[in-house]
Amino acid sequence: MEIIAISTDGSQVAEHFGRCPAYTIIKLEDNVVAKREVIANPGHRTGFLPEYLAQRGVKVVICGGMGKRAIDLFLEKGVRPIMGISGEIDEAVEQYRLGQLEGRESLCQPGRGKGYGMDKEDHGQGSEHDHSSHHCQ
Repeated sequence: MEIIAISTDGSQVAEHFGRCPAYTIIKLEDNVVAKREVIANPGHRTGFLPEYLAQRGVKVVICGGMGKRAIDLFLEKGVRPIMGISGEIDEAVEQYRLGQLEGRESLCQPGRGKGYGMDKEDHGQGSEHDHSSHHCQ
């Protein structure tokens, strides 16, 4: 079984992995979709999403883009990021299943994106700071 997480905004692959409203979790068995689940984004905190998704068994993340720190953390957890993906989630899943999904340069641009109410990041001990102008870094 292989588990994939896709940054989700409606039926589309979301532009930024950490700031999307939801994730589509796909479980493939014998390269066939065995289960599909959409989960709400549990929050954008440094290091949280790579750990959270790795604990769920995710081995691949598909998104429009993510920052370098997130990429490094996913790789440390043995999770392969595929960035530069846009369009319908179903099409991305089909291309992945067929071995035809090719990552490109990250689509995420600093200072862009909706943020979904996560403009501040709490690092504990009251040290919140604003991420709204550099959310991909």
